Amino acid sequence: MPEIVIAERAGVGADGHPRPTEDHVVVLDNAVLVLDGATSADPSQPPGGWYAERLAGRLADDLRAAPEADLTEVLTSAIAAVTARHCLQPQRSPSSTVAAVRWLEDRVDALVLADSPVVGFGSFGGFSVDVVSDDRLARLRRRGMLQTGADVRRRRNAHDGFWVAEADPGAAAHAVRRSWQRADVDAVLLASDGVSIGVDQYELFDWREALAVTRADGPDAVLDAVRTAEKQDPDGERWPRPKRHDDQALVLVDFNQGVNQGLP
Repeated sequence: MPEIVIAERAGVGADGHPRPTEDHVVVLDNAVLVLDGATSADPSQPPGGWYAERLAGRLADDLRAAPEADLTEVLTSAIAAVTARHCLQPQRSPSSTVAAVRWLEDRVDALVLADSPVVGFGSFGGFSVDVVSDDRLARLRRRGMLQTGADVRRRRNAHDGFWVAEADPGAAAHAVRRSWQRADVDAVLLASDGVSIGVDQYELFDWREALAVTRADGPDAVLDAVRTAEKQDPDGERWPRPKRHDDQALVLVDFNQGVNQGLP
């Protein structure tokens, strides 16, 4: 069993006021899940955290029942089950990212849907870091194609847009997947975008440095670094963003239990 260390922190709503986190972390016997519910501007919809919590619960139940099942199939089934149980409708429902890591005797599997990355550290064909990320949402934002709520709804779970867990089970087939030989994996980080923004946009550190900080000082130190940067840019002038502070979740799955084997 690898060592698992978790840090979570609530952000603020679009109005700038504190509210409960919409990130959800689940630890199973051979898997870790991180889901980040999307904040909805539509008050008639349940919040993204509500959806993320229910989808996380269904995923956990299904993986406990079938711990070696194909991750895409498990996600497809879980989305379908939550959709049916709560009578959700595509394009008119809350949504969530999904990041999953599952380890078996011979391999480690990763799945990412939307912008909560999984980062593997080890020996992968000459590379020591393998970032499993879904950048479709980020590409659309950079191109100015998600300016309004209508833009987001039109491009959500569409072939010219991005894919996310919502009320469309078919979205699971568009997840980014990776499998590594277990002997090649030293550690894995799972992060919601409230943490990965520190690497991708703020450039406070790279993923190797994030691992080093997490191992040396704990994952809360990574969250602290991101929050400190945001407090120094309270109005989003340097780093434009919809909220001053997003929810944060960071999980370290350490297969070497802190032993340094040529990595931070």
